[in-house]
Amino acid sequence: MLEILREENTLAEISKKHDVSQQLLSRWKAEFIANMPAVFNKKNEDVDKLKQEHEEEKEHLVKKIGELTLDVDWLLKKQSQISQMKKKDR
Repeated sequence: MLEILREENTLAEISKKHDVSQQLLSRWKAEFIANMPAVFNKKNEDVDKLKQEHEEEKEHLVKKIGELTLDVDWLLKKQSQISQMKKKDR
């Protein structure tokens, strides 16, 4: 398709090279051009959807990091308290 759209070669040359009729190549080109806006809009919608999914995942991970940071801080505090208690018992 890119070869047809670039128009670096004639349809006759492309037809001969790929053993496809010129009429079929012309029809494919016309159909592609007619549907091109839908193709690119779909890609934009897909990109927007992926961006949204990425943002949601990022928010989830940031929240999880916060929770895990609190857990680590709590554990370190408890470890320190236990160490101090053991020192007092000696």
